[in-house]
Amino acid sequence: MNTHVVIMAGGVGSRLWPISTPQMPKQFIDVLGVGRTLIQLTMDRFLPVCQADHFWVVTSEKYVDIVRRQLPDIPSDQILAEPVGRNTAPCIAYACRKIALRYPDADVVVTPADALVLKTEKFARVIGEAVKAVSGTGKIVTVGIQPTRPETGYGYICAQEIAPDQVVKVEAFKEKPDAETAGRYLAAGNYFWNAGIFVWNVRTINDQLRRYAPQITGIMDRLAPSLYTAGEASALAELFPQCDKISIDYAVMEKSEDIHVIASDLGWSDLGTWGSIKEHLPADGQGNAVVGDDIRLFGCKDCIVHAGGAKTVVAQGLEGYIVAESDGNILVCRLSDEQHIREYAQPKA
Repeated sequence: MNTHVVIMAGGVGSRLWPISTPQMPKQFIDVLGVGRTLIQLTMDRFLPVCQADHFWVVTSEKYVDIVRRQLPDIPSDQILAEPVGRNTAPCIAYACRKIALRYPDADVVVTPADALVLKTEKFARVIGEAVKAVSGTGKIVTVGIQPTRPETGYGYICAQEIAPDQVVKVEAFKEKPDAETAGRYLAAGNYFWNAGIFVWNVRTINDQLRRYAPQITGIMDRLAPSLYTAGEASALAELFPQCDKISIDYAVMEKSEDIHVIASDLGWSDLGTWGSIKEHLPADGQGNAVVGDDIRLFGCKDCIVHAGGAKTVVAQGLEGYIVAESDGNILVCRLSDEQHIREYAQPKA
């Protein structure tokens, strides 16, 4: 098997404060109370298509030890430490350059670390089909998610035809829409949520980066002689911050001529908000969802209480609230106002 999986795990998940912090962001947390962190669940769902020693993680320098603890089966030299975050294009360019040196014919799947997929068997089949489509070809395949609502918080992929679970040509990538546009996308049937999962042969992506992101490729060319040597870390510290800060979508996907999508209903969520976490937790008869050992709700409705580290939580008379505790920090906020959590959690001046 020559399939490799690159897990991108550098984000800070600031919308999920207080459980997600710059010191321990959401990808390293058991946000659903299932006994596995999001990055562990990500590796779990790819194991049917990729052996453990072909996984790679790109993360911040400060999270390397966390990754090693949580994913001990991944070889240490395949946990790649970015000295600074430069968005997804430099991250992918670095990982795929390293893979190409050891495995010049590898097929590569790139995935975020912090999403949820409920239909894991179907997901493995979809990824398998995508890998077959790119192997030995110049195709790039992205995974589309069948939308279940007119969501304005995700980017969309417009396919040339409606063909669920099949690899079809991409017509265009679309930015996050307004509500009216999202409604049209949903009705059309050939628009899919962009999950940020990409599949390609390593030669293909390195060629595409050279064509469409020459500045980043030029940096990788300068870095290449030090890869897998004792001088890699110092060369990376000098060169990586010089890369253009740009997403792979802007750098390659929206410019390349051979982009395909395989779209499916996978039970996917990016778990980027408290509301999205609440949707994926079991609820009581009043619509309350909880994570924690001893959480007691009286007269509460449509709340999420997340306090896995607290001894006991008691709440009375709340409707539509978030109550969250982690490491001594406590959030009490209306679910309808959760878009402001990032600013609420800023350090006091």
